Amino acid sequence: MAGLNNTKATPPRWLLAELSYKCPLQCPYCSNPLDYAKHNSEISTADWKRVLSQARKMGAVQLGFSGGEPLTRQDLPELVCHARQLGYYSNLITSGYGLSEDKIIQLKEAGLDHIQLSIQASSQELNDYIAATESYENKKIVARLIKKHGYPMVLCVVIHRKNIHQMEQILGMAEELGADYVELANTQYYGWAHKNRDLLMPTKEQYEKAEAIAQAYKEKVADKMKIYYVIPDFHEDRPKPCMNGWGTTFLTIAPDGVALPCHSARELPALDCPNVNDFSIEQIWNESKAFNFFRGDDWMKEPCRSCDEKDKDFGGCHCQAYLLTGDMRNADPVCSKSPDHHVIEAAITSAQVSALSADEKPLLFRNSKNSRKYIENNELQ
Repeated sequence: MAGLNNTKATPPRWLLAELSYKCPLQCPYCSNPLDYAKHNSEISTADWKRVLSQARKMGAVQLGFSGGEPLTRQDLPELVCHARQLGYYSNLITSGYGLSEDKIIQLKEAGLDHIQLSIQASSQELNDYIAATESYENKKIVARLIKKHGYPMVLCVVIHRKNIHQMEQILGMAEELGADYVELANTQYYGWAHKNRDLLMPTKEQYEKAEAIAQAYKEKVADKMKIYYVIPDFHEDRPKPCMNGWGTTFLTIAPDGVALPCHSARELPALDCPNVNDFSIEQIWNESKAFNFFRGDDWMKEPCRSCDEKDKDFGGCHCQAYLLTGDMRNADPVCSKSPDHHVIEAAITSAQVSALSADEKPLLFRNSKNSRKYIENNELQ
C-alpha cells in the first residue's frame, strides 16, 4: 500500500452514519455516488448498533445520522437511543421532509442532541425546483418545530449559481426562522455536483459579492446568529486538508456497511474499502488498505513530497485529484503549485462559458432513473 500501516493512528473522533441512500429530494449537487442505485442494500439495526458501539469504544464522540435521508429508516429513534446510552453527541442531518412534530418529540426523548436542516433557497419556487420536490413550506414548518422543541436551530444552505443571487434573502429567511447557526456551504464538486459542475459553478465575482454580503450580515447578527461560510476551493490557491487528514479523524459508514475514509472515497480505485460485516471497526481503522493508504507521506509525489506546507493540507483532496487528473496520488489541482492547476482554470472557464450560453443544458437531477442510466453507460464502456 502507498501509505503507512500505521497501527498507532489516532482514533476516529467523528462517525458519519449514512443510514440510507434513499431520499425524497433530488438535489443536483448531492454528494451520494452517481451509481448509488447499485448500492441499494442496507445493513440491519443490529449491525448499526454494533458499529456505533465499536466506534465509541475506540473513542468516537461525535455522531452524524445522514444519508440520503436518514428519516427513511424506521429504526432511527432506536439508533438514537443506543447512541445516547453509549455517550455520543448525536446530530441528525436532514432535509426535514417527513419530520413531523411527533417524530421530533420521539427523537428528543430518545436522546438526539442536534438537528441540521437543509434548505435549498429563500423562495418556494427556486427551493422546490432545486430539490425537485415540493418541500419549501414543509421545511419552514419543520424549522419552527425544531426551535419549539428546544434544539439549536441549524440551517444548511448549499450555495451555487442557481441561488447565489439570493444570499441576502437566504440570510434574512434564516433570521426570520430564528436560526442559531447558518452554514453557507459553497458547492463541493463531487458526485452529482461534479456531473453538474458547469451549471452550478458561480463566477469569482459572484462568490466575492456573496461572501461580502455574508460577512456584513455576520456582523449585523453577531449576538443572535452564527454564520459559517464554507469557501469555494476552486477559486483558492491552496487546497483544503482532506478530512483534516486522511484516516485521522473521520469515519464514514455507507448504507451497505462499506467503511470509507471520506464520503466520496467509493470513487477511488483499488482501495478495497472494507465492510463492517467482514471486519471490526478497530480492524478497519488500524489495518485496512483504504484507511492506511494516505496516512503519513510515503504516498506523496512531487511537488507535495518536498512542499513545506504538506503537513498543513496533506496534499489536498484525493477524490478531487482523481476526478480531475485520473490519479488520486497527484497533488490536488486546486493548489497553484500543482502541475495540473490548469485543469482548475479550464473548469472555471468552462463554467463561465456555460453561464453565458443561450442554450444551456438542463441540470441532471439525483434520482434512481439517472443513477441507473449512469450505471448502464459505464458498464457499456
